[in-house]
Amino acid sequence: MAKKTAPEDLSLADLQDEAEDIRKRITRLRTSLGRFFVNKQEIIDLMCVAAVAQEPLLLVGPPGTAKSDLVLKFKDALGVPEEDYFEYMLTRFTEPSEIIGAIDIKELRDGRYIRRKEGKLPTATLVFLDEIFKSNSAILNILLTIINEKKFYQEGKPEPVPLRVMFAATNEIPEQGELAALKDRFVLKVMSRPVQDDHFQELIDSGLRGEAYKGLNQKPWAEGHATLDDFLKANRYLTHLFARTQTDVNGDEQNDRTRFFPADVFREYQRVVKTLIREDKIFISDRKLVKLYKLLRVRAWLFSGGTVNRDDLRLLAYLGETISEIERLREKVPQLLGDERG
Repeated sequence: MAKKTAPEDLSLADLQDEAEDIRKRITRLRTSLGRFFVNKQEIIDLMCVAAVAQEPLLLVGPPGTAKSDLVLKFKDALGVPEEDYFEYMLTRFTEPSEIIGAIDIKELRDGRYIRRKEGKLPTATLVFLDEIFKSNSAILNILLTIINEKKFYQEGKPEPVPLRVMFAATNEIPEQGELAALKDRFVLKVMSRPVQDDHFQELIDSGLRGEAYKGLNQKPWAEGHATLDDFLKANRYLTHLFARTQTDVNGDEQNDRTRFFPADVFREYQRVVKTLIREDKIFISDRKLVKLYKLLRVRAWLFSGGTVNRDDLRLLAYLGETISEIERLREKVPQLLGDERG
């Protein structure tokens, strides 16, 4: 039996014929998963975009607004085995051993400072960290290294980690400067809002079904529409496209931007970004601009097959660094785009 090729080893030729089927499978997953929540499709769509792009996503909102439930059902829907998943609720007292593993005493007796990382963050492909901004400085440095470099250090030597999809949640976004670097790694931040005012009856009915599923140990949202491998293949396929350059009939070199980001939409992207920086003092680093391009392209591919359009620019509404900015951009970005839906 031939050995299965890992997604990160697949060529563009390997993926081209399968790409559209992968896109359809992920689309079925995101639409079907929405049936098990009340008014959370916006967040599920963002989770899929972030997962394909392999960029972390931050869920913001008060307790009891389904933040954890969204991640758990997403994990179940993908069929991610427990050994590939890690979740933890952080507090200011959380110790590194709780996240990356305890020191191996046997190794320590031999003079080696090795952590037993099995079942911890360094061995997980999908990670969920609740109350991430409760991190203390020791945890903060570890998280930044793992998120930025996909590396974990044992005895001062880097080891690659399999982390590909990361979600985090917080009830509030603190202002402390020491957390600025961590906040900047989450390009997209989305509010999970209470739904009872507008969807009271739906909330009761859906919540009761959810309680019954839990009591009966049933997971009807795990419908097998798409797998984690589909998301990894989608990322690999788009990464190949990002790297590809071609020469057109006039002999001009075309890259991903010239092929998939129409000039008028790109100008609109620039205009909205500059307006948010100038008028609303939104911090958008150079790194974040590049990540944003990737996320816009992923959304365009996932939602319509490839070319970025004005609707994809709605992602700019999720750039807020504080809750007040998140709320303000939710209103302002659609206005700047001339979108009556808000």
